[in-house]
Amino acid sequence: MSAAFVLAQLLNGLQLGLMLFLLAAGLTLIFGIMGLVNLAHGSFYMIGAFVAATLQAWTGHFALALAGGVGAAIILGIAVESALLRPLYRRGHLDQVLVTFGLILFFNEATRLLWGSGGLSMQPPAVLASEIQLLPGLPYPSYRLAISGVGCLVVVLLSLLLGRTRIGMLIRAGARDHAMVSALGVNIKLVYSLVFGLGAMLAGLAGVMTGPIIAVEVGMGEAILIQTFVVVVLGGIGSVKGSFVAALAVGLADSLGRAFLPLLLGGFLAPTTVSAVAPAAASTVIYLLMAATLLWRPQGLLGHRR
Repeated sequence: MSAAFVLAQLLNGLQLGLMLFLLAAGLTLIFGIMGLVNLAHGSFYMIGAFVAATLQAWTGHFALALAGGVGAAIILGIAVESALLRPLYRRGHLDQVLVTFGLILFFNEATRLLWGSGGLSMQPPAVLASEIQLLPGLPYPSYRLAISGVGCLVVVLLSLLLGRTRIGMLIRAGARDHAMVSALGVNIKLVYSLVFGLGAMLAGLAGVMTGPIIAVEVGMGEAILIQTFVVVVLGGIGSVKGSFVAALAVGLADSLGRAFLPLLLGGFLAPTTVSAVAPAAASTVIYLLMAATLLWRPQGLLGHRR
């Protein structure tokens, strides 16, 4: 096993982890501040990817596709929060689950109606369509490195927003005690809309950035949503820093598990058995990681006891 192969898997895990963080950061803020279980969060990821793929096909420019996909996710997110989800804040989680699950079905069928069932494809920008020779024998796609770079930039900007601005202070305070924030005269409805719009923006950005390396298809948000919930629970509900740490852990565990578990099982099982068992076993790695962590810290890595 070469060092180049190991490094490639580590870079893949980093890229996956940073994309999961974009989704998990918004989701954990939405639940931490609003107490809203939003199963439709992955739909903004899907819509961002579909709008971006369409704009790129029309214009040929990735930058315009990026702006359009993210903008569509923001507008749709704020509209959904204002019109449909705001009445659910004072209701139980079961009602929230039912409504947001209904939104998943609605967005999937609306997307199928507008774009068809065949899915779309995206291309990376021409400047990032090549490979970079990181090490002898290790060519690595430039676009995947760019995704990791964008993820790191978002981490820095989000940290500055939450830690150095007034709106960030209100968001952090709302995550701890939203009733007190409202009692102090803050327009909590506006804060809710901003937080939901921020979450939708990050989800749309993740969808656009991953569009060139995955299939842009109906239902793509549900698969990534499961991993996102693992990140939120593992990191601690309401903790953005916890989501960042957990996202990197989940991304690395998933990539390394899929790469090395078949090799490990190959020493004990027949090749046909390995090919049948390894994919399923690799997909359970992140859930075992979550279970082990929650046995040690039920509130998550950096979560607070409630």
